[in-house]
Amino acid sequence: MTPPTRIDDALVHAARQGVDRLDAQLLLLHALGKTSENRSWLIAHDTDHLSPEAQQHFADLIAQRLEEVPVAYLLGHKAFFGLTLQVSPAVLIPRPDTETLVQWALDTMAARDHLEATRDTSPPRVLDLGTGSGAIALALKQNLPHWQVVGVDHSVAALAQAARNSDALGLPVQWLESDWLHAIKQEASPHTNAGPRRFDLIVSNPPYIRDADPHLAALRHEPITALTAGLDGLDDLRQIISQAATHLLPGAWLLLEHGYDQATAVAELLAQAGYDTITHRNDLAGITRCTGGCWRGQVG
Repeated sequence: MTPPTRIDDALVHAARQGVDRLDAQLLLLHALGKTSENRSWLIAHDTDHLSPEAQQHFADLIAQRLEEVPVAYLLGHKAFFGLTLQVSPAVLIPRPDTETLVQWALDTMAARDHLEATRDTSPPRVLDLGTGSGAIALALKQNLPHWQVVGVDHSVAALAQAARNSDALGLPVQWLESDWLHAIKQEASPHTNAGPRRFDLIVSNPPYIRDADPHLAALRHEPITALTAGLDGLDDLRQIISQAATHLLPGAWLLLEHGYDQATAVAELLAQAGYDTITHRNDLAGITRCTGGCWRGQVG
């Protein structure tokens, strides 16, 4: 079938194929080389004719969307906490729920800023474990530019994507390839004479979906290693909780995103590891999505 030649006809045709109207509008704007903010342009130019190249490009995008390829991958970008991030199938697509973790981290960092203001002139440091596209690390750097931010991921492709976002946004972050905390080197620091590199805050949105979760089918285009974590979905959370204290300053926090039904289990893991003041934060839907604890231990 010949693709529709007019903008309005192209959108109607996409709807008849089962594509959401907003998705179709965004994909058509992309095919026309326009940004997502130009939706009103489509209305004003609904009878305009599409070039053969735009027709084919839109048809290709619609075909991929019908295969459930996420719109963010087709557009190549995703909005997150006021930033526009480049995304690809090498990284998990940032979700609005993760903004809950970012806001909690900012609140925690602001409080620690106040406590540290009179006794240490060195920049505070935050570590983002499993950084992916760099969404959390870059959102934190954007909002508290005087903090030193480090982003860690085991995937070289993900780190390359994060670095591209860092360069595009002009937000300097240190990116490290590591299986969780393994690459956090021994170093001298103003906080300790010598020993493990320590942070004022560690945050993570790790994989937390159960290996056999039936919802994984809908996520098949995203990297499986960024999604699943064992039979109960807690394997990576266990690793992070068991390793993080060595890299936290006394009074620093570990903040974690997790599954909708994992808050109690994560709180128990934190308590068993010696954290206190264990607290939860709800996501936009009112579901307990993040759990954190304060490390009171002494620097050895």
